[in-house]
Amino acid sequence: MMSKLLKKEYSEVSYVSGPLLFLKNAPDLAYNAIVSIKDAQGRIRGGQVIDVSEEFTVLQVFEEPSGIDLSNTTVSLVEDVARLGVSKEMIGRRFNGIGQPIDGLPEVVAEQRLPIGGAPINPVARQKPEEFIQTGISTIDTLITLVRGQKLPIFSGSGLPANELAAQIARQSKVLGEGSEFAVVFAAMGVTQREVTFFTQEFERTGALARSVLFLNKADDPAVERLLTPRMALTAAEYLAFEHDYHVLVILTDMTNYCEALREIGGAREEIPGRRGYPGYMYTDLASIYERAGVVEGKKGSVTQLPILSMPDDDVTHPIPDLTGYITEGQIYLARNLHTQGVYPPINPGPSLSRLMNNGIGEGKTRTDHKGVSDQLQAAYANGLDLRRLVAITGEDALTENDKLYLKFADEFEKQFVNQGSEDRGIEDSLNIAWRILSQLPQTELTRLSRDHIDKYYGAKMDDFWSSAKKGI
Repeated sequence: MMSKLLKKEYSEVSYVSGPLLFLKNAPDLAYNAIVSIKDAQGRIRGGQVIDVSEEFTVLQVFEEPSGIDLSNTTVSLVEDVARLGVSKEMIGRRFNGIGQPIDGLPEVVAEQRLPIGGAPINPVARQKPEEFIQTGISTIDTLITLVRGQKLPIFSGSGLPANELAAQIARQSKVLGEGSEFAVVFAAMGVTQREVTFFTQEFERTGALARSVLFLNKADDPAVERLLTPRMALTAAEYLAFEHDYHVLVILTDMTNYCEALREIGGAREEIPGRRGYPGYMYTDLASIYERAGVVEGKKGSVTQLPILSMPDDDVTHPIPDLTGYITEGQIYLARNLHTQGVYPPINPGPSLSRLMNNGIGEGKTRTDHKGVSDQLQAAYANGLDLRRLVAITGEDALTENDKLYLKFADEFEKQFVNQGSEDRGIEDSLNIAWRILSQLPQTELTRLSRDHIDKYYGAKMDDFWSSAKKGI
């Protein structure tokens, strides 16, 4: 329940620095408390306590802080900690970055008001993620498999179609063979109005909104709201997962905008900067978001995360992807060279990795040949890429007939397997298409596959699957 509004007001505002308000003599205000800020014109803004010291209490001001008069501004406590009113009725709704409806419908009647910091999960109660989530994207499902309860980021770059891929995954994702319901919680941070329109129209057009909860923080919203958006989304996801047994996929885009807001607030607080000006505690802050994914013992639901971040200058050593890689369980890379060739989605399987993939594939989950097919595709494609580089130097005359088959394989793999367009492919379709491409290589080259699987699938008649794959050309 919401804390009762205290009548006591605090009026000793010392100064304002960007989105921060410095308040003196407010010992009753605790860290993370939510406050109401009233200026001289009677306008009321929300705020949150982000620092408490003997001299100052520092408040983050939600909304634009301009117009706050130091001598006539008052602050009063609203809640002891930032909370979100949650209900199953949130599904199918759109909210701004701080949980207020923006779809023209009434406020959600809250069944509970939960702290957005989340409840800590006992490590002993965490179960190993083991169930396959089908995204409908062949490259992900076959080579970088997403497992229920995993946190698997997408590393993108400026101009790459990360938003389109996020919307497609939100539309297509499902848990196979499960009785529990599936939901998507989508949080966009620092996006332009054009991107907001794209996501809204895409979710409505495809019907994905009916099973989704959207939190949309725009680029012109205050930076401090950006810091709350992923926590609002994860609070809604945890409620649906652990109170209503949903399997929830949380898509967070773009975590780079979140980290930029973190740096901006750190500068306003006059903190000593760390690498490239980002706060030294950014690792801990990101971990407090990413670690809220998982499967909990005794609960039927789960929370799976798919954060998306843009690497500045395509630099994987930049602090944001670097720290994210330490915390999460793999990564999916979008390749600029594939994008320039017109390949969609431009996922580069080489450096991409899902550390929990082996837990969620195989008999009873996907198919018995899944692991072998994945390994063989990766090995053959890597060989084909090496030969491309060799051809650029020596020309094709230096290649053997076997080398030319691998060169052709790399081309077909990109055109038929990776380049699927907006098509929704089941895991069976993806594996069968993979076999059709692998069948262009001699059986003696398929060293990662068992004899039984070769006998069963090599050169099999799969014209339906093949013609389906060619739609992406």
